Amino acid sequence: MNDLSILRLIVEATIVVQLVMLMLVGASVYSWSIVFRKRAVLGRAKEDLERFDRDFWSGGDLATLYKTIESRGNAVGIDSIFQAGFSEFARLSQQGVDAVEVLLEGARRAMKAQQIKEIEYLEKSLSNLATVGSTSPYVGLFGTVWGIMHAFVGLGSVQQATLATVAPGIAEALIATAIGLFAAIPAVVAYNRFADQVWRLEARYDAFMEEFSTILQRHATRSGH
Repeated sequence: MNDLSILRLIVEATIVVQLVMLMLVGASVYSWSIVFRKRAVLGRAKEDLERFDRDFWSGGDLATLYKTIESRGNAVGIDSIFQAGFSEFARLSQQGVDAVEVLLEGARRAMKAQQIKEIEYLEKSLSNLATVGSTSPYVGLFGTVWGIMHAFVGLGSVQQATLATVAPGIAEALIATAIGLFAAIPAVVAYNRFADQVWRLEARYDAFMEEFSTILQRHATRSGH
């Protein structure tokens, strides 16, 4: 077992296979850095959404909520969507716009534009995870094919081919495939999980925008617009 230790096989592998392994390890480290960063970003987004839901549906004054968010500065997530819609509605009202549909359309446009920015931020780097997940097995397979080819070419220089002769070359080649899978599987799992979380957040943002638009419509109607 010592003769075929993983560390020894890696050290004695051909330079091409070693480069493939190094590339895959780098891709794995990079994907894990995205995983930890994206987990924190999506976790904050969900926490902010829960907090905002409690504040929004507590029955308090929306103008007060708006001022609170504005005073904190650098609004993100659901806070920024609410801020964009409320500020646009207030701006149009102050300009003397009377048509309810115009007021609502302006607020919806502002919220949708902000929502797109927020979703783009949440989705940032997810495509890189997908790339690592989809290409790593093939990169590892390339290393394996190259290693096996090198092992069989080496058989031409020996008088008698035995399993002991060819086993180290094949074993070192298969390590490349194993590392490729080690890089790909977590990346694919993380991508699917994060993509689902982003989709759920987007759905909740959409639901809030519809509910907030209804509230703004009632306010505009009561105000005599």
